[in-house]
Amino acid sequence: MKRPNTHESLLSFLGGASWAFAIAGTWVTFQSFLFLGAVTAFLFAFLFLFIALFLIAVLENLSLSRDRHNESLKQTVLLTEIRDALVADASQPRE
Repeated sequence: MKRPNTHESLLSFLGGASWAFAIAGTWVTFQSFLFLGAVTAFLFAFLFLFIALFLIAVLENLSLSRDRHNESLKQTVLLTEIRDALVADASQPRE
């Protein structure tokens, strides 16, 4: 089994912390603005949630981009091996 590297562990931790921050922050924002009225508190909480979810989406995009890059590197190695095998096979005389 492959050990996750520091970058993957950090992104995973930040993703979980971001969800906790979004949920707790939305509740705190709602409670903080409740004295202005329920509708105003709801709007501020929604604004906070929208910003928090945007940042979560950015973190997920970073993680997906990293995964895509790693897969691209693996495919490049495999394609290079296949090309080298085909070139070596083509250079041998046929009977």
